[in-house]
Amino acid sequence: MKFRSKTPLAALSLALLALAGCNRQSGVGGASGDASPATVAANAQFEQSLPLADQQDFEDAKRGFIARPEGKILSADGKTVLVDFDAFKFVDGKAPSTVNPSLWRHARLNAEIGLFKVRDGIYQLRGFDISNMTLIEGKTGWIVVDALTARESAAAALAFARQHLGNKPVTALLFTHSHADHFGGALGVLTPEEVAARQVPVIASAGFIEESTSENILVGTAMARRSIYQFGKDLERSAKGLVDTGLGKNVAYGSIGILQPSKLITQATEELELDGLRFVFHNVPGAEAPAEMTFSIPSLKAYGGAENLAQTMHNLLPVRGAKVRDALRWSEYMQQALDQLGDAEVYFGQHNWPIWGQARITEFITKHRDVYKYTHDQTVRLINAGLTPREIADTIKLPASLQQYFGARGYYGDLRHNVKAVYQFYLGAYDGNPANLNPLPPVESAKRYVQLAGGADKAVQAAQTAFDAGDYRWAAELLNHVVFAESGNAAAKALLAKTYEQMGYAAEASTWRNSYLTAAAELRNGPPKKGIDRSFLIDTLMQTPLERFFEAMAAGLDGPAAEGKNLKINLVFTDRKESYQLWIENSVLHHRKAEPAADANATLTLTHPIFIKMMAGTAGAKDTLMSDDLKTSGSRIDLVRFFGLIDKAPGTFPIVTR
Repeated sequence: MKFRSKTPLAALSLALLALAGCNRQSGVGGASGDASPATVAANAQFEQSLPLADQQDFEDAKRGFIARPEGKILSADGKTVLVDFDAFKFVDGKAPSTVNPSLWRHARLNAEIGLFKVRDGIYQLRGFDISNMTLIEGKTGWIVVDALTARESAAAALAFARQHLGNKPVTALLFTHSHADHFGGALGVLTPEEVAARQVPVIASAGFIEESTSENILVGTAMARRSIYQFGKDLERSAKGLVDTGLGKNVAYGSIGILQPSKLITQATEELELDGLRFVFHNVPGAEAPAEMTFSIPSLKAYGGAENLAQTMHNLLPVRGAKVRDALRWSEYMQQALDQLGDAEVYFGQHNWPIWGQARITEFITKHRDVYKYTHDQTVRLINAGLTPREIADTIKLPASLQQYFGARGYYGDLRHNVKAVYQFYLGAYDGNPANLNPLPPVESAKRYVQLAGGADKAVQAAQTAFDAGDYRWAAELLNHVVFAESGNAAAKALLAKTYEQMGYAAEASTWRNSYLTAAAELRNGPPKKGIDRSFLIDTLMQTPLERFFEAMAAGLDGPAAEGKNLKINLVFTDRKESYQLWIENSVLHHRKAEPAADANATLTLTHPIFIKMMAGTAGAKDTLMSDDLKTSGSRIDLVRFFGLIDKAPGTFPIVTR
């Protein structure tokens, strides 16, 4: 979709919308069917393959329980439920036929929510968000490790802890890594004014601000749209819908902010005293997150694994999309973790539940080390044997010693998806077969396959035969062609929805289950009607370097429409005493920090807060047309032409239909 507007400032307000982060989407709903006989049989067989009766994890997940929260966490305006503490109470007892029994077990473990004592001086809040908030008791107050996703969930978690543990001040805040579910609630823990007045240390690793404010800007619209599939955001909370995300119950889609670190960990290993406690930090960038750190607290005999370690195989390439991760480096970090453990008696992470005992912690880290190393090495071996990504994904199986270990099974990541990530890391998405160098687009290819099959009716009949036999992968492949070839084919869409449903019911990976079930719902009801709501990102966008927004604008430029149009504008920020030149040349948008150019077509003079409101799409007439802080000079027509060339993607594009 392209911006077209009748007034210069209206066009500008629309055209400056950036791509950013997660979103709030309208629900997709949708009817759900029962598990088919083939799915029931598959789940029953799966149940026999694992020691599901083992109770050790359940003992760990409940250990140190203090109190459980009740009720709901609401958005700042009180209109949206961000977290419902009762939503997953149905996750109990024996696995229903519509959920893989291994995933159900994991979902039950993640359903143990509340405030927990990990050991003397360490507490965790679980279930307030997809991630954990860890509280470490210093001499005078709480050292907070990670601030959850949203201001609302972080404030609720901290208030709940103070209710049961005492009203101590926050004396330090640690961000373990640059993902929003670990820093987004910072302003619910501390305000910038409080940080400045009390000189509260805010600790992160090198590169944190750059990575945390840039990861989703360029392709944030697509990643946010796809994240709805990964996290099952709009699925009903039930045994036929969302039961878990792998890392926790669900994401709190609230107000996301950030605080500037006052101290960066820049060395491979670095010691720091915080509120009377000695921390030993370890830099581990470029594996689970571009900027990440783990740490030990020697006096408490505790090791904090951030998110390089969780009670699940992680993903090397999320199904929502991201920069592919380095499996070999990840495994090397696990070996380093073993060497750094010292006499640690407890491991705690920023997702899931802790582990106690040196031997069990060592086993946990060793299994994770070897899952990533085996995945890497065996994928590379088969690459060199000439196998393609899909062939490797169907070939590799973990050895029994790793398969049987629940703490590294694929609840969030998945082996079949991870091997494709390793292939992409080294060789890219192209599999070397020239037939795939320049394939037909999906819709055109689908039309020809359907024609070859003898028409849509015959293809659907063949898919029905496959469905009845429990051959869901083949049924999905056939029906996907029909739906792409004939977008209005109701029979094909209905059967594909049923097929995806059964695939979701049998999936062990929560990310796969959520993706299949969301696809089924969208086949029945269509893609979301509403796109990205950027207003809840204002606090984060205020801390984002201006260059990131200009890069996003350049990535939104309609190249064909910009051909032959050489336009230049000046952006002057009066409150920051900074100015930038933006110009189009060879259908490419460039930017540089510089004094206003005399030959610019137009100059826009404004303040940083107004610019950010424009980027978030919250700037109204009072902020623009009626504001003394926004002025234009030069050609207003050229200003409109310039910004009118920048597309605004609504974030509602179809995925399983065309």
